[in-house]
Amino acid sequence: MAHSIDRRGFIKVSAAYGGGLWVVGSGSGLRAGTANETPNIACVGVGGQGGSHVEGLPKNGGKIVALVDVDDNMLDEASKKQPGAKRFKDFRKMLDAMSKDIDGVCVATPDHTHAVAANAAMLLGKGCYCEKPLTHSIHEARTLTETAKRMKVATQMGNQGQSGDGTRRVVEIVRSGAIGAVKEVHAWTDRPIWPQGIDRPSREDGVPPSLDWDLWIGPAPMRPFVKDAYHTFAWRGWWDFGTGALGDMACHILNAAYWALDLKYPTSIEVLEGGPRKPENGPKSEVLRYHFPARGDMPPVAVTWHDGGRKPPAELFEGEEIKDGGCILVGEKGKLYVTNDYGGGHTLLPKKNYEGYKNPPETLKRSPGHHRDWIEAIKDPSRPACSDFSYSGPLTEMVLLGVAAFRVGKTIEWDGPNMRATNAPEAEAFIKPPYRAGWSLGG
Repeated sequence: MAHSIDRRGFIKVSAAYGGGLWVVGSGSGLRAGTANETPNIACVGVGGQGGSHVEGLPKNGGKIVALVDVDDNMLDEASKKQPGAKRFKDFRKMLDAMSKDIDGVCVATPDHTHAVAANAAMLLGKGCYCEKPLTHSIHEARTLTETAKRMKVATQMGNQGQSGDGTRRVVEIVRSGAIGAVKEVHAWTDRPIWPQGIDRPSREDGVPPSLDWDLWIGPAPMRPFVKDAYHTFAWRGWWDFGTGALGDMACHILNAAYWALDLKYPTSIEVLEGGPRKPENGPKSEVLRYHFPARGDMPPVAVTWHDGGRKPPAELFEGEEIKDGGCILVGEKGKLYVTNDYGGGHTLLPKKNYEGYKNPPETLKRSPGHHRDWIEAIKDPSRPACSDFSYSGPLTEMVLLGVAAFRVGKTIEWDGPNMRATNAPEAEAFIKPPYRAGWSLGG
């Protein structure tokens, strides 16, 4: 079950991740006997959502042995919960020091540093849990999917609704034919709940002594520190660091439809509405439409995304309240309204047509929970977690294609297998953005 990289290969990987800062580690792959032990986990990014992993993983079969964050204040709070874990500011130094002592790495940093940390861990044979969206760019998502497959490691993206019974029930109902063939889907959110549609601040503030700003910037272009503009929350609205409302929420809200309808690569994506279009910052709102081809006996389907408070046409909902976030699948026989951002509750419409409706038999295996699912996969990688990178990588590619289309400002014709906008070569800058000197995906 262990994986390894030879010394020459490890030196190559080490140099790629930051100007030769790494020292060759003394171990890689899973520790001997991991299948019968509690897996040792390193948490990279321990503030915000990362704090939930610091608390949740030990409750679900993991042991936190290392904490990594570029901000000492975040480390201080996490250390109160895991006082026995070793502390680091740089994930690369943690991997050097603790490669032989860990079995998995949980990444909950801002979007722009997901891929460099996750790929580094997997190239050492470590399992990887990574928050959504899996990556900051389409190229990174494809790379992580391929690395996970090559290294045969246990992976999981943090779209927690994928583990819920509600999501599985939605998939089973749609696949049973209860609403007929689906040709139209709408998904929406009230986000962004951080500033978007703005220009870069003109001022510069002093970097707090607790924060390593260079490490926080990571592979993104360097820019001055401005208090409250980027770190710790508003980074989601800046293209250099985040992926806007679409990247933040679509891996949750569109997930049930993506799974139920066996979606993968769209053939095109339209930019219908939205703005303002700023070069460095996401829009206040947008409406995008993905076009997917026929899949087996399922017809082509148009998937429309609305954010910033925009919502689908009210007539689709048969008088039902339109929540602040959700998804509706429109079939030839009826509609399935997913009434929860994370794929939970649902309503079949029109209600009068589904009086006395009984759910189809359960055909999908139920999950023990998102954290535990990943921990069990570390112990037995032959049993993949429910949102492993073979699933969540393509899902993330689809989501981030919307970001690229909005930034280009026109319909993109998409060649998914070759990861190419056939009518928009200018999209390449957003499909595979360059890294700052000293940073690379490596391997």
